[in-house]
Amino acid sequence: MKRRSFVKGSLISGAAAAIAPVAAVAQSKPLKDKIPYIEHYELRVYTFKDERQQKITEDFYREVFVPMMQQKRYETVGVFTELNPAGQTKLYVLIPFNTYVHAEGLYYFLEDNKDYWARGAAYLNAPADNPAFEHLETSMLKAFKHMPSKQIPAREKRIFELRQYKSASEAAGKKKIEMFNDKGEIDIFKRLGFKPVFFGETIIGNDRPNLTYMVTFKDMEDKAAHWKAFGGDPEWKKISAVPEYADALLVSKITSTMLVPTDYSGI
Repeated sequence: MKRRSFVKGSLISGAAAAIAPVAAVAQSKPLKDKIPYIEHYELRVYTFKDERQQKITEDFYREVFVPMMQQKRYETVGVFTELNPAGQTKLYVLIPFNTYVHAEGLYYFLEDNKDYWARGAAYLNAPADNPAFEHLETSMLKAFKHMPSKQIPAREKRIFELRQYKSASEAAGKKKIEMFNDKGEIDIFKRLGFKPVFFGETIIGNDRPNLTYMVTFKDMEDKAAHWKAFGGDPEWKKISAVPEYADALLVSKITSTMLVPTDYSGI
């Protein structure tokens, strides 16, 4: 099997079944009349064993992928490294899509793009005995209805916190999302100046059910001040005091990762 065919199949095979009903709706009525505008996000997390691997992968995103998205797809791609890595940093890549269907369009666009495969050869065709990365974890996220599209912070001194809340059951995960969407938790983040970038439910990926979101700070001191304000906020205390919204019932694990944007990141 050709490498490109394998890549294409692995990326879109899961999406094809979900996209088929969308196509049927589009034939009967305009898509906008049936399906709300909700962004989706592909989150890629790379693990490297050394600087050589990181350089190959970062060169690919800096010189090939990000410019191509800007020129051809008009997508704002975020690329981040860890603020305080334990050893070789991981690389986080956030690729937004206007809708889930646009993700398939991107994969088809890249499949037969000769310029993409030629310019990205060091990464895309790295040999098995000298790979460009050790591990790649990919998730697809669906934006929350109360914040259906990303918000890009100003290009100034900034760090990001990527938080993931894992739940023990599908029902618990939906209940936690309800707190963000319907009970005002997203509004609290905005009112307190967290400058959220996105909130998303993981629909494809590991450790489901979970939700993931990204917020913005000037520095670690700013982060501490914001979370202190959040914990003492009267509206948050009111929401979190409701027995059915207790974290012990809805959240089994919280993961927080502090990130810094690369010099070529669009976010």
